[in-house]
Amino acid sequence: MSSISVEQIAEAPLFAGLPESALREVLAYAFPVQTLRQNYIFHQGEPGDRFYHVLAGQVRLVQLGPEGHQVTIRYVGPGDSIGVIVALSLSDYPLSAQAMTDAELLGWRADDIGRLMETHPRLALNGMRLIGERFHDLQLRYRELATERVERRVARALLRLARQAGRRVPEGVLLDLPLSRQDLGEMTGTTLYTVSRILSGWEESGLILAGREQVIICNPHGLVAIAEDLTEPPDVS
Repeated sequence: MSSISVEQIAEAPLFAGLPESALREVLAYAFPVQTLRQNYIFHQGEPGDRFYHVLAGQVRLVQLGPEGHQVTIRYVGPGDSIGVIVALSLSDYPLSAQAMTDAELLGWRADDIGRLMETHPRLALNGMRLIGERFHDLQLRYRELATERVERRVARALLRLARQAGRRVPEGVLLDLPLSRQDLGEMTGTTLYTVSRILSGWEESGLILAGREQVIICNPHGLVAIAEDLTEPPDVS
């Protein structure tokens, strides 16, 4: 792994607002992690004694249900952190993190971050803010599942992934990660059949191009219109 600069962690929510001297101290406690596609970074049920910041690659967060069925919760990419709330609360990982591409990460041990928080109170304040934001995000996702039409949920999920891992191609915006219809169904609380039906309809109307594990958004504004439950796509002229 190449040399890491403080700029690469300065935008991480836990480290936001720290002066450069503190960021260098934080970086001194970090350890590099390189993993190949399909490898696991941590497993559900293991002690959550460390967290990670993604530098490169895409990571899938999955949860194993009581009947042994694995469910995709969300994807994270460069600039995102995983396991922060668990590490701050010293609990077990509630889900597993699997690299969907070759990935590079930085990791920190929870006890090291605890010591840094004693020296840099801004770290502790950021940690409290993170916990509040994650709770708010969970509330929003629950509301989506409970009240919104499935088409809106799928559109919102695709737009979130486009912001995270979108890449411009001649046809539109490619979601640059391996995304199956089963994954998309699990992320939006619906079935493989329903997702397949929705994507096929959107493909016929020119909104997307969908492959086996690939989606290209051809008409982002049309997808926004569905996500926001508008009767007409927004005027972008």
